[in-house]
Amino acid sequence: MLLPIVAYGDTILRTVCKDIDPDYPGLTELIQDMWETMYYSNGVGLAAPQVNRGIRLFVIDSTQIFKNLEDDDEKADYPDKPGIKEVFINAHLKELDGGEWSYNEGCLSIPKIREDILRNELVTLEYLDEAFQPITQTFSGVTARVVLHEYDHIEGKLFIDYLKPLKRKLLKGKLEDISKGKVSVDYKMTFPK
Repeated sequence: MLLPIVAYGDTILRTVCKDIDPDYPGLTELIQDMWETMYYSNGVGLAAPQVNRGIRLFVIDSTQIFKNLEDDDEKADYPDKPGIKEVFINAHLKELDGGEWSYNEGCLSIPKIREDILRNELVTLEYLDEAFQPITQTFSGVTARVVLHEYDHIEGKLFIDYLKPLKRKLLKGKLEDISKGKVSVDYKMTFPK
């Protein structure tokens, strides 16, 4: 089932989410709905707060990024190809490493805005997979960026928080329009009251 994406300005996007246990009601269906919603919305990641759930859950499919690259030379520049498709439950940051690098990011909750954001090359997370098996894994490249972007969502952070104050000030009008529902997208959204 397609779920509506929560728009910028809703307090759930600024909530530090809570860990869950295997008995969380409807978890299997929620994960399936998140995959369906993410793909329908042309996203590569989706976090539970973006579908109005304050829990530490997100899904990513960074293979989508590599499928969209035009030629093999471009793919060769990415150490993490072909990417991963993974469910992250109760993720917690263990380590950030490597230099920071810039990449153009967007967000389904903040449509029509894309900005170059600096993030670390490597991230190590402790998390549970869909079967609630514990995993500690290090991610690199674009996959690390997607993981960090979605991890930020469960920590109540947004990619625009990394922008310099002047740049955020310049985006203020666009952000207010999104909060008011003055944005046109090809997927269903909910807007702050």
